[in-house]
Amino acid sequence: MMWLLSLAINAVALLAADWLLDGIRISGLFWALIASLVLGAVNTLIRPLLIVLTFPLTVVTLGLFIFVVNALAFALAAFLVPGFHVYSFGGAFWGAIITSLVSWVLNQIFNPWR
Repeated sequence: MMWLLSLAINAVALLAADWLLDGIRISGLFWALIASLVLGAVNTLIRPLLIVLTFPLTVVTLGLFIFVVNALAFALAAFLVPGFHVYSFGGAFWGAIITSLVSWVLNQIFNPWR
């Protein structure tokens, strides 16, 4: 049951990023929920592989390259979901940051013991 709360929180975070940024467009609540599922799958399955492959570059940049990896994962999720569009790397970069921040805040509010 907690995964439904997490799914809803991530969908709201994606809609917040859509509202705040011009470089992102989500066609509606249904696509936000689907994008939330796909983004969770990408972050679970593909992002760790990207982190391992880019580890030397991450070390050289003192960890800042993780932001690029997050943007790539965000853009990949947008590529896989028809109703979720990211128009530039900047949109993916800031969309990943805004989505993670809004998701974190909402998780603290609605699920503080997590």
